[in-house]
Amino acid sequence: MSASEAVELAMFPLESAFLPGEELPLRIFEPRYTALVRDCMGSPDPRFGVVLISRGREVGGGDTRCDVGAVAAISECVDVGSGRFTLRCRMGERIRVCEWLPDDPYPRAVVQGWPDEPGDAVTGAQIREIEDQVMALFERIATARGARFLPGREVLLGSGPDDAGERLYALASRVPMGQADRYSVLAAPSAADRLIAVREAVESVSAMVEFQLSE
Repeated sequence: MSASEAVELAMFPLESAFLPGEELPLRIFEPRYTALVRDCMGSPDPRFGVVLISRGREVGGGDTRCDVGAVAAISECVDVGSGRFTLRCRMGERIRVCEWLPDDPYPRAVVQGWPDEPGDAVTGAQIREIEDQVMALFERIATARGARFLPGREVLLGSGPDDAGERLYALASRVPMGQADRYSVLAAPSAADRLIAVREAVESVSAMVEFQLSE
């Protein structure tokens, strides 16, 4: 999906913001999303868009939705009967909603791909610096929980990808930040903006941990 091409896509608003590269497990039971899954699985490219609900709940409709999300590709679909499915999905490219369509029979929207916009380059040194901040956060969380053992850096931070923007998504997915911070990371226009968003989120979580340790 290109930034210049607008396409209609089935949409699944959730109470969590999911980032490109993450795994998304779902249990489907609401009739409108059962219909969505059946339509997706009947196509050669079973995927749908995922956006964060800014107000409201996933079940029942009447929610207010954010306009930046990502595409979920269904990698596994199990029909458990009675109109219920379990899904395993992989989050892919970022999208922007151009127009919401009527929720009939399920949420749909006209969307465009949103690759990173041009901006200042994010250097390897900056990536290592934010990795160090994330590791320091994990160490403080381990202290707060009384943990005696902390896995190694590669286990906690993962490895790759080489692209700075994608690496920042991967790091952000490992930090226990709130949904507003996750959405700020997702909606950052460029890799440089995403670096700032991740840094601010890490600092926010670190401040909370330090407060808990001080009590």
